[in-house]
Amino acid sequence: MGEAQNNNQQKNQQSSTQDLNQILKARREKLANLQEAGKDPFVITKYEVTHHGQEIKEHYDQLEGQTVSIAGRIMFKRVMGKASFCNVQDLKGNIQCYVARDSIGEEPYADFKKYDVGDIVGVKGEVFTTKTGEISIHAAEVTLLTKSLQVLPEKFHGLTNTDIRYRQRYVDLIMNQDVRETFVKRSQIISSIRRYLDSQGFLEVETPMLVSNAGGAAARPFETHYNALDEDVKLRISLELYLKRLIVGGLEKVYEIGRVFRNEGLDTRHNPEFTLMELYQAYTDYHGMMDLTENMFRHVAQEVCGTTLIPYGEHEIDLGKPFARLTMIDAIKQYCGVDFNEIKTTEEAKRIADEKEVHYEKRHTRGDIMNLFFEEFVEEHLIQPTFIMDHPVEISPLTKRKPDQPELVERFELFITAKEMCNAYSELNDPIDQRERFKMQEAALAAGDEEANTTDEDFMNALEIGMPPTGGIGYGIDRLVMLLTNSPAIRDVLLFPTLKSQN
Repeated sequence: MGEAQNNNQQKNQQSSTQDLNQILKARREKLANLQEAGKDPFVITKYEVTHHGQEIKEHYDQLEGQTVSIAGRIMFKRVMGKASFCNVQDLKGNIQCYVARDSIGEEPYADFKKYDVGDIVGVKGEVFTTKTGEISIHAAEVTLLTKSLQVLPEKFHGLTNTDIRYRQRYVDLIMNQDVRETFVKRSQIISSIRRYLDSQGFLEVETPMLVSNAGGAAARPFETHYNALDEDVKLRISLELYLKRLIVGGLEKVYEIGRVFRNEGLDTRHNPEFTLMELYQAYTDYHGMMDLTENMFRHVAQEVCGTTLIPYGEHEIDLGKPFARLTMIDAIKQYCGVDFNEIKTTEEAKRIADEKEVHYEKRHTRGDIMNLFFEEFVEEHLIQPTFIMDHPVEISPLTKRKPDQPELVERFELFITAKEMCNAYSELNDPIDQRERFKMQEAALAAGDEEANTTDEDFMNALEIGMPPTGGIGYGIDRLVMLLTNSPAIRDVLLFPTLKSQN
């Protein structure tokens, strides 16, 4: 019985492949016939579009009886003798078009009947409502602008295979309206961030992507070779060290929105290349950065989503009320019952970690283990916006120490939906302390930490020139887009996510 089923499946697949090949062959023959008749759609260079379909629907009262022209892709077509209907989809949505032989002419109507789903057309005609009440365009002209030589996925089942969706995003955008809306919203989010920061007096700048020393984050860089200089270089892992050089140079408020590259794994929250927003402001600290972050997130949500109550999965995230603020030590004590104020040494920290079954590496110190406790016991509870402040110095090599607790630094991370959304500091501007931190990082690198930084001598020179007290923020644009579009995975908000080659 199993063998018979397999044989039937193979026959069905062969039949399906043969059918598809016949359809593709027919499309190419249609194109050849059009070209022979002097109607090659690919010679057309432009088409005047006056409206999108959604605009016509929204402003029907003003446009009824008016002549409009739209352009888009045929997503549905029904031929009925002397009159036909088709549905044309553009950026904003779709609209029905009524195409009658008596309106467009006998020869154009004969051509229209041979058009396929997927073809791109221009339609000019009057706006009206059909007997069934659907706002439509009564076509006076239909122009074939592009002949589609491939077949779109079947309309009612759509494109559901996620791997194909990510690899062929162009088809995904055609077939899935919600996907198109996600990426329109992504663009709006980035524009909103820019408007907000520009209004606060920040300058948008650009810094190098190819660097000799990739620092500013705990991450492995990608490496490449620069032929012209015969030097090995790295792709940047953050924007931080060059933006701080600009603060040294007297540009008091700077930001950059740009691609960074980290040689790390792929999961629902990580892609090896992603978009980072970093800003730096002179003469402020991490408390000022908390206020700025909270106001920025609230502003973007209100401007792009029209509300500060954001649905995400089973939760409703409230960006309108003040964000909670907790120190890392208090958060661990609240959710785990362990008070790191009373744990003074690495040996004590490792003993408590053994009791709580928190796994650590031999090289880890008290501060590293405190961070492991936070990740193990606290993160999952931080659904609503929460600033976690005052991190251990061991995991914060570029951050200013707290004057009264030098084992901690003036740093916060913003957590929403149990995910880190933002990282910010009172920036370290003491060059002597900074050099010691780099030495600690190099020791960690020698001990096996592949994500540790190395000393950046030019950056050290800049700090010795003198950097004012400064606050800084960094956050991934992709995670903010995930939040504001209710998307569970980072690949859903990247037009072209990183995928393993099929070759």
